[in-house]
Amino acid sequence: MRYGSRVVDAMILMYELHADQVRKGSGEAYISHPMAVAAITAQYGGDEDQFIAALLHDAVEDQGGRPTLERIREIFGDRVADLVWGCTDTDKQPKPPWRPRKEAHLRKIADAPPDLRLILAADKIHNARTIVQGLRETGPAVWDRFKGGREGTLWYYEQMQRTLRREWEHSILLELADAILTLRSAAAFSQASPIETEDVRGKQ
Repeated sequence: MRYGSRVVDAMILMYELHADQVRKGSGEAYISHPMAVAAITAQYGGDEDQFIAALLHDAVEDQGGRPTLERIREIFGDRVADLVWGCTDTDKQPKPPWRPRKEAHLRKIADAPPDLRLILAADKIHNARTIVQGLRETGPAVWDRFKGGREGTLWYYEQMQRTLRREWEHSILLELADAILTLRSAAAFSQASPIETEDVRGKQ
């Protein structure tokens, strides 16, 4: 599938909005995340609007709220703006408390159309992979980066998986399931005592 020059405009806007951000704890350039989400979206058949929305999926939540959403709507049209809004769990600053905000977002996307679900799944796949990498590099301290902590984060990813697969079949769901299973396994492994960890390594 070929994309047009609107993608270049979206990349420029994404860079403008996120260039000064870094990812929690790791210090990695934040733009690597929307780029990865867009790549996964494309890999699973996302069209041009979905690719653009994936690039901008965090823009409203993290960089300007409703004015940013209306800017996206003006440049890229209603469908892209609606997809970005579907990915947004709040447009308020400061953000509301974590658990009620995530519960509200899960309710919001319960009846999400397939084109939005694809982007949401791509987002969670990349985030889960990033958390696993953090667990392998720094251990349980990685949970300090997240307001939900270990249990809240695992709860949210599993609830998101359940919500997305409801009345929707798509091959990306297999990759999402694998990413969350790996996350759960890495979380359990990182909680093991040093002796238990050495026992597991010794049996490999």
